[in-house]
Amino acid sequence: MNIRCIVVDDEPLALEMVCKFVEKTAFLQLDAKFESALEALAYINSQQVDLLFLDIQMPDLTGMELARVLEGRKGTASPKIIFTTAYNQFAIEGYKVDALDYLLKPFSYEEFLTASQKALRHFENSQAIEKEPVQDYIFLKVEYQLVKVKLKEIILVEGYKDYVKVHLEGKSAPLLSLTTLKSMEEMLPDKQFMRVHRSYIISLDHIQSISKSTVNMGIITITVGEGYKENFLQFINKWIQ
Repeated sequence: MNIRCIVVDDEPLALEMVCKFVEKTAFLQLDAKFESALEALAYINSQQVDLLFLDIQMPDLTGMELARVLEGRKGTASPKIIFTTAYNQFAIEGYKVDALDYLLKPFSYEEFLTASQKALRHFENSQAIEKEPVQDYIFLKVEYQLVKVKLKEIILVEGYKDYVKVHLEGKSAPLLSLTTLKSMEEMLPDKQFMRVHRSYIISLDHIQSISKSTVNMGIITITVGEGYKENFLQFINKWIQ
């Protein structure tokens, strides 16, 4: 695989050295180099960057400040970072912003390669996880049989004491399953479903409209329970602020 890189360092000699190391490494692709962290930020905001070799002590915007800006971005994948610096006192801060590694100047190509291979393993592992098949169904006990239910068809799950009603898209009557709402909550992926009330789990894909205290699922409007408001507000804040 090719890892798309940029190098940022305000010292021209250090910048050229790291660029040469990148070009020497078969799995790294040098896309750009910058002497300014602000220029690098503008580039990152408009281009795909996988890996950033980043100096720390720079004018205007330091490498650590740039790392924090990237970490705080919402809805956009940020590049991984390998810090390159002459100052070892920043090592702990580097790990606080989830840097892959920390190269202390002057460093050899061998040290550079060791850090780069750590980045390679990170991206290979991430790629492998993405390729894992996602289970898009569950089995529910309905009367005396197990019924296969596709996740995309579930609108909401309504909990009672000893059983649940699973409302499905295109079905006039819900499925009745002898299980608890807590068990359903553990079974359903939290990226697609959210519990908003002690009696309801909703499908995020089937939401019709939302407010700060209610969610309209088409077939029913649910008032969000007090114990679930914080998580629900975190979900909707990006849409209603």
